[in-house]
Amino acid sequence: MRNYKKILLATMSFDIGGVETHVLELASGLKNLGYIPIIVSNGGVYVSELKLRGIQHIRLPLHNKNPKNILDSYFLLKKIIEKEQIDIVHAHARIPAFTLGILQKYMNFRFVTTVHGLFNTSPIYRFNSNWGEASIAVSDDLKSYLIENYNIKPENILVTINGISNETFKKEIDTKDIQKKYSIDNTKTIIAHISRLEPQTSLVAHQLINISKNLYKQKPDTRILIVGGGKEFEHIKTRAAKINKDLGIEHIILTGATTKVNKFLAISDICIGVSRVALEAMCTKCPTILAGNAGYIGIFDKEKLSLAVSSNFTCRGELGSTSKALLKDIITLITMPDRQKKDLGEYGHKFVKENYSVEKMTLDNVALYDKVWKT
Repeated sequence: MRNYKKILLATMSFDIGGVETHVLELASGLKNLGYIPIIVSNGGVYVSELKLRGIQHIRLPLHNKNPKNILDSYFLLKKIIEKEQIDIVHAHARIPAFTLGILQKYMNFRFVTTVHGLFNTSPIYRFNSNWGEASIAVSDDLKSYLIENYNIKPENILVTINGISNETFKKEIDTKDIQKKYSIDNTKTIIAHISRLEPQTSLVAHQLINISKNLYKQKPDTRILIVGGGKEFEHIKTRAAKINKDLGIEHIILTGATTKVNKFLAISDICIGVSRVALEAMCTKCPTILAGNAGYIGIFDKEKLSLAVSSNFTCRGELGSTSKALLKDIITLITMPDRQKKDLGEYGHKFVKENYSVEKMTLDNVALYDKVWKT
């Protein structure tokens, strides 16, 4: 029996976000192993990075449930799978999985999915969900979620990690271009928050604006850096502009969507975020506060390790993030002795390097492909 070679990776869009960077690194890892990955999505800022890495991207309207877009995607996906002679199709979001699940019934290709987060489990959504012949979840709690809510057999669900590139996320990179473009003074304490700024992901960005005046009053040598774009961007920008005007300085800097996340982390002294961003910050030796819409864990250290790993650094199931808790932990990190801060950064870097490599993530996915290819 011949081995598989061409793998189609399907996701909704390719803008800044954890799913997109996961797919980017997976595609790179597969290419390094000799496979031919092709990515389909509605496009976004990370498409340019795919081109730099020599990975093909095809734009399709996979980003919403508009019936016309779903129908168009159906016929375009059919054409791509036939023309490119795709061996394995791998969906990374529910909408592409729904369309590909219908197509698979007629084309009989090998079909797998990745579960990156929790979804609406109302009857109509459950009915329209398709998890393929086998699935891979990015954490143990998501595997349990699939078993409990969709009655998927445990043996058909593998578990992987969010692979982080040590070569991409490191302190020792040139950041002069972003410093100049966004007027970032690296003599200040830079507090970064990196996230897609959508209603369901922008809580921490709003909380940082809530505390900015208080933070500046206590620690005037700080600057808040909010990296990301989305539906909430203009609202956040308006709020930030008012604060900056009141303070008489550019205390809050907004960048919009960007692919230069590694450079913003390299210049930052503290990072606030969840999931991939938190791991990327830790890889960059940046002390990290775990906080997001799903919950709050606080300053990542050895004592918080088990708690953080259990939800794949998303804070799922934890108490909600509050402006008060955020300010307290930021001040704690700023006033922490330099040696202790350096140790925090080194501990996070060592943990990510040893446990969250792109190579391991890629091999986990190859094991998933092997599983369905042999059936």
